Amino acid sequence: MEVKNFEDIEIWKDARLLAKAIYQMTKDTGFAKDFALRDQIRRAAMSVMSNIAEGFERGGNQLKRSALKGPQYTALNKSKSATP
Repeated sequence: MEVKNFEDIEIWKDARLLAKAIYQMTKDTGFAKDFALRDQIRRAAMSVMSNIAEGFERGGNQLKRSALKGPQYTALNKSKSATP
């Protein structure tokens, strides 16, 4: 199957299912009462999907692999661009 956009990537689809499961779990348990923890866990789940999409949109296999490594890649690039 040809990958034309990030929604075609199997790992992105898996991350979407994971995020959906996390939203369900945090809705019906004790997490529902701890708003800060619930929101942090939900944001982390969405971050996985966002990192994959960001890597895809940047293009290039090396960048795609780097984006899958997580926020370290984004933080590293931001720190490099901040230095003169």
